[in-house]
Amino acid sequence: MTNPIVVTAVFFPVAGQHDNVVAALSPAIAAVHAESGCLLYAIHDAPDGSIVMVEKWESAELLDAHEAGDAVANLTTSLGGKLERPVEVTRLVPIPVGTAEQGQL
Repeated sequence: MTNPIVVTAVFFPVAGQHDNVVAALSPAIAAVHAESGCLLYAIHDAPDGSIVMVEKWESAELLDAHEAGDAVANLTTSLGGKLERPVEVTRLVPIPVGTAEQGQL
């Protein structure tokens, strides 16, 4: 069994574009939740004005398929001109400590 993969993707909206970035991200939420292997795909506001997406995938292979899929391509297109710099994507692998429910996302 493979470990789940947790991903953070940080979006940095151009000044005045926060709501437009959220609007661009919103359709992707439902589309990605329907993808095989998606366990979590949620956006959050950060104190610095960025938008952080937290994702959880059953495996790296299913995450790779997601990254090559239509939802990401459509999202990239819809974010055109709305971000001040590239999205910072980080793949994380859990280090389970404590209980299974509390030691990892």
